[in-house]
Amino acid sequence: MNAFMENEKSGNTKYTLECCVDSAESALFAKKGGADRLELCSGLVIGGITPTLALFRQIREQTDIRIHVLLRPRFGDFLYTKQEISIIAKEIELFHTAGAEGIVIGCLNSDGSLDCGAMRFLIDHAGQMSITLHRAFDMCKDPFQTLEKAKELGIHTILTSGCQSSCTEGIDLLRQLDERAEGQITIMAGAGINENAVRLLLEKTNLTAFH
Repeated sequence: MNAFMENEKSGNTKYTLECCVDSAESALFAKKGGADRLELCSGLVIGGITPTLALFRQIREQTDIRIHVLLRPRFGDFLYTKQEISIIAKEIELFHTAGAEGIVIGCLNSDGSLDCGAMRFLIDHAGQMSITLHRAFDMCKDPFQTLEKAKELGIHTILTSGCQSSCTEGIDLLRQLDERAEGQITIMAGAGINENAVRLLLEKTNLTAFH
């Protein structure tokens, strides 16, 4: 897939292919297949929750590929209690110490807005780690307002399908988000990524990151 992306557009553009994995075996297969980065979780079949530290260490011992860890303490919505936010903060410290390069988080308010207070608290705990706002973004009521809030928070990447069931269906919004990001945040297309989807995204947008 990575070689395919490099061949689709000429020039010096750097493309990123991130693979979501929930086992040591899938992590090694992803690297062999050309992944630039992993999003590590557990329970991928239910949308992903926080992985165990033991799983992270197992993968870290076997590969030097960059690993961003999904921090989601439970299945369900992204409205977290103070206790849950405290747990996520502790997990950030644990995975940072273990060598994770980034975290993948997303906290919302009941009105569909980004919970900037919770996000700021967690980002402050992350130090120099890379921050990805996951597809909680697609649940927000106003994607453009959320993008601006993400800029203010210093988030590095937004993973989104363009608020649709697949990235190809959300291609128009993905293009608009990328334009409004103005290079401050990487818009990473997710949901339904395959060669055909990447080909279409490369033709219709200037996106450089795919999940």
